[in-house]
Amino acid sequence: MMQQYHALKAQSADCLLFYRMGDFFELFFDDAKAAAACLDIALTARGEHGGNAVPMCGVPVHAAEGYLARLIRAGHRVAIAEQVESPAEARKRGGSKALVERAIVRVITAGTLTEEALLDARTANWLVAVAEAGGMAGVAAADISTGRFEIATVPLASLDAELARLGPAEIVVPETLEAAPAGAIPFSPRAFDSLAAETRLKALFGVATLDGYGRFERAGLAAAGGLLAYLDRAGQGALPLMQPPVARATADHMLIDAATRESLELTCATGGGRKGSLLDAVDRTVTGAGARMLAADIAAPLMDRAAIEARLDLVQRFERDPGLREGLRSALRAAPDIGRALGRLAAGRGGPRDLGQLRDGLGEARTLHKRLASLDDRPPLLDETAARLAGHGALIDLLARALVPVPPVDAAQGGYIAEGYDPALDTLRATGGEGRRAIAGLEAQYRAATGIAGLKIRHNGVLGYHVEVQARHADALMAADSGFTHRQTLAGVVRFNAADLHEQALRVGQAGAHALTAEAAHLEELTALALAAPAAIAATADALARLDVAAGLAERAAEGGWARPGFTGHPCFEIAGGRHPVVESAVAASGGRFVANDCALSEESRLWLVTGPNMGGKSTFLRQNALIAVLAQAGSYVPATSATLGLVDRLFSRVGASDNLARGRSTFMVEMVETAAILAQATPRSFVILDEVGRGTSTYDGLAIAWAVVEAVHDMNRSRCLFATHYHELTRLAERLDGLTLHHVRAREWKGDLVLLHELARGPADRSYGLAVAKLAGLPPPVVARAKAVLAKLEKGRAATGGLADGLDDLPLFAAAAAATPPPDPLRALLAEIDVDALSPRDALDRLYALKRAAEE
Repeated sequence: MMQQYHALKAQSADCLLFYRMGDFFELFFDDAKAAAACLDIALTARGEHGGNAVPMCGVPVHAAEGYLARLIRAGHRVAIAEQVESPAEARKRGGSKALVERAIVRVITAGTLTEEALLDARTANWLVAVAEAGGMAGVAAADISTGRFEIATVPLASLDAELARLGPAEIVVPETLEAAPAGAIPFSPRAFDSLAAETRLKALFGVATLDGYGRFERAGLAAAGGLLAYLDRAGQGALPLMQPPVARATADHMLIDAATRESLELTCATGGGRKGSLLDAVDRTVTGAGARMLAADIAAPLMDRAAIEARLDLVQRFERDPGLREGLRSALRAAPDIGRALGRLAAGRGGPRDLGQLRDGLGEARTLHKRLASLDDRPPLLDETAARLAGHGALIDLLARALVPVPPVDAAQGGYIAEGYDPALDTLRATGGEGRRAIAGLEAQYRAATGIAGLKIRHNGVLGYHVEVQARHADALMAADSGFTHRQTLAGVVRFNAADLHEQALRVGQAGAHALTAEAAHLEELTALALAAPAAIAATADALARLDVAAGLAERAAEGGWARPGFTGHPCFEIAGGRHPVVESAVAASGGRFVANDCALSEESRLWLVTGPNMGGKSTFLRQNALIAVLAQAGSYVPATSATLGLVDRLFSRVGASDNLARGRSTFMVEMVETAAILAQATPRSFVILDEVGRGTSTYDGLAIAWAVVEAVHDMNRSRCLFATHYHELTRLAERLDGLTLHHVRAREWKGDLVLLHELARGPADRSYGLAVAKLAGLPPPVVARAKAVLAKLEKGRAATGGLADGLDDLPLFAAAAAATPPPDPLRALLAEIDVDALSPRDALDRLYALKRAAEE
């Protein structure tokens, strides 16, 4: 057995090997140690190898999916070694000691999952292959759970952005690829052959040319070759469902780099997961397929104005008709995920329940088609979408006749073919039923004949049907003329067989076996018919998802008072009453009210310099406008009173502070790298938000950098830009940059406390309110008081000489030599602690007494 195990392990050295032994998958050696630690199960030993005990652990076959899910989430890959013959076949082949033949039937990886238990229903599961050719990066992506297949060729500099759009579960690259994406799996370079890939794609889809699917460049085809080879290995030569490839071009959608996606939290929040992301705030879909499509829409906002308007027309139709919207959403809730059911069937991992889901989902689609086709005022996208809901009548009717109303998940036990579909099967079932009734009659006869009231006829997988009595009654059945044959003695019970029981058991067993065989044949036939036209079923699945997305966006617009955005041919950005959808939801949940703000960028005022205190809402204002651009071009209503914008080709966000120490980058280095990327790539059609550029270094360096960046964005890139800063010196640029205007978030101090109004107003802020914010944040009063003293000295020095650092030398905090600092003065320390504005009359009197005592001491 160990020889067989090692041979199989050699075929899958980079995977944990699940070795089938009866009702368990067993793992050995280092695989067992890794799995036991990950799954928190017992690590045992079995026999010896090389003089040492062999570590072993195992999981039940019937519960394997749950364990596999945990292993995959932990980053492992698993090879499944199944028994490919029965023990009886093995004995027939090689005698009583013959080893059951096993083979690796599948390699399970994060990107090759199809099982419901292993997938998130609301998230796509992309497997991506990357290749390089001619100085370009090829990206081939497949979600085999639904068959979606995309091929793109992008500049090498845009590879990270393309991968960030997809959010792949797994990335495969040739072993020779330099600067491979983090976590990528190296694969044989021979698999990434563009010519061989083109030939294989033609054969796979039965076409003489790929031109009908779009234009594919060599880098993209090379990546597709690697992807198909990896899927071959995972499926051991059996490819999963693959729809014809879609040619993706970077010009098709708004380009958003990885840093911007992370900063704006489009589909994933900073802490991980959907909660707190834009997707979470917008998503009102009622199906998993709809949620996946909405995520894809937000990840890749469109650049085709006509396509955007078509989506918006559909949303508007549902937004204006609440009754239609609610009826549609109720119907969609009842529709199963037919895309993933089709994927499981195509991968050979489906069963009766997946066919039942196709029947129910396609039936719901047929009903919806009739309802939508009868509507007045149908926008073009509604007609187009509704047309894809029809055309499966024969398959729906066949599955309705063939399957029971609720088919089981496991086909092994049968019972999924409906009565009346196959008369021969009905006869076999009747025969089995008659046999079981006859066996029940035998039990009564045996009790009467033996006088043993506790005699029972039972069944198990080893003995089959047998007679069972308590041990004290066994002697009566042991007699040679009793008609019973002893089979097994256990603690407290003894088991027997009988000739007439054996005869009836054979009838039941044969009828049952023949019935299972007949049902299996029907299952195979029905599956083949369902897979005869996978493209049409996939199109229906996409149509249902598109309706769910549109109805969900309409629901979100209605509940939030969102507005339909308008588009122009010139790069303007005019938002009235704009809000941040995520922050607004959080504020509403706490009982507060979000303060809306306008934004009006145009050629004459394309760059806004926004000043004001921390926590005043500058970053929120910047982000909300970037999110409005994403939502608008994704085909959604937006959180605003009104919105008109020119299409945004590239979106950039440099907001927040973070480091990347693993790549040797400090917070300031990350800031500079991201800013450099913006200046190198932004165009006059881009939208840029920049927050506190230059704050990560010395004051003079940071101010100089921020100054130069503002000039570059204004003069060179000419992008629509919101630039938030605390460098008030930058406001002087408004005197000579004709496209720059000054704005600030309003705040005021009231009785010593800072009141943040979160309102945007024209002109520069009068000051930063930094000390007030520090006090609001809970900085200790002595520290705040000391900061006030330092600030007063700085401002006095600047007023006298114009130098920022003038007057610092006589402050102990900044003195060159610590030894020169005078000892602390208790009276000065007490005085420094006093916040005069916050004292009550009683507190003032107490302070005076304390000062008097200190002076006397």
